[in-house]
Amino acid sequence: MNSSLMLRRFFCFNAPASASASASASASASASASVSAASSSSKKKPLVFLGSPQVSTTVLDALFNASSAPNSIFEIAAIVTQPPARKGRGKTLTPSLVAQYAIDRGFPSDLIFTPERAGEDTFLCSLRALQPELCITAAYGNILPTKFLNIPPMGTVNIHPSLLPLYRGAAPVQRALQDGVKETGISLAFTVRALDAGPVIVHERVDVDDEIKAPDLLDLLFSQGSKLLIHELPSILDGSARAKAQPQDDSKATLAPKIAPEESWISFDEEASVVHNKVRAFAGWPGTRAKLMLVDGKDGNQNVIELKIITTRVCRHGIIQSNEMDEITFFKGSLVIPCWNSTALEVLEVQLPGKKVVSAAAFWNGLRDKKLKKL
Repeated sequence: MNSSLMLRRFFCFNAPASASASASASASASASASVSAASSSSKKKPLVFLGSPQVSTTVLDALFNASSAPNSIFEIAAIVTQPPARKGRGKTLTPSLVAQYAIDRGFPSDLIFTPERAGEDTFLCSLRALQPELCITAAYGNILPTKFLNIPPMGTVNIHPSLLPLYRGAAPVQRALQDGVKETGISLAFTVRALDAGPVIVHERVDVDDEIKAPDLLDLLFSQGSKLLIHELPSILDGSARAKAQPQDDSKATLAPKIAPEESWISFDEEASVVHNKVRAFAGWPGTRAKLMLVDGKDGNQNVIELKIITTRVCRHGIIQSNEMDEITFFKGSLVIPCWNSTALEVLEVQLPGKKVVSAAAFWNGLRDKKLKKL
């Protein structure tokens, strides 16, 4: 398969712009015939995986392990991921976590595709050369156009971390936590042009702990999703999953729009549970920030400080009494911040700009004779 694939990729990337349509068609047909002949001699069906962040590597790992089993019915023919990005202080060009993971596993680098857009002609030409039976997406982060979706005969299946049709969109876990849900889940669904609206093959429900943060819940859901995928792959590849997949009820759909950086600011004029849910929803990225007033106990000078709120919980024992309702107190290892409707938030970990994350106790001890108030 590799020799015929390279032949087709030669035509995709090196065909002269002035070549006649008939010559291009003849070369493409010849390459297609070679690929078909190679494919027919292989018992394993080619599968293409699309993913980019850390959670995607969980699914990719499960696929690698399953494909290497003696009785496996599929092989990973290619991996598609986001292009390298400049990161760190040195702005070093860094591959996506999925690309790096695949390379570390020994996957051929020439079969890792990083198109800016999934509708690029050269990329789609290379994808067609693989003749994938199925495509799998897990947090890929790019819109798949119709001409992509038309390539794999068994379709494209997405692992989506919600109970579809709930929380369709870019940030389903974050928005669910922000809403304070007690239950969420993972869904396997066929991809269609409408956002996360395809028929659902199967889903699994997951209880949501009051303290869990978005990165941990994402890890849990994609771990469950990878197990579901491996279990369902035989039915997806033989077509029976398509027959049993249930259409979504669009009237029950809710949206989970992408998070904007400016949403990271929090207000203590909301109930403590609302603030707590936002802190755990936005953990990882973009985080949550608050502006507080630092008052010098000696001369009364006031300075506004910006504080990143890392870990919180809702205060269960009521507001600790102080002389002023906007004064922040310290109680049993927590900063206690008064919130709306006689509720209070316990802040357990914080971070000053440019500093490391510290416990509330360490931060409080560093204040010395200064008082802390909410704005």
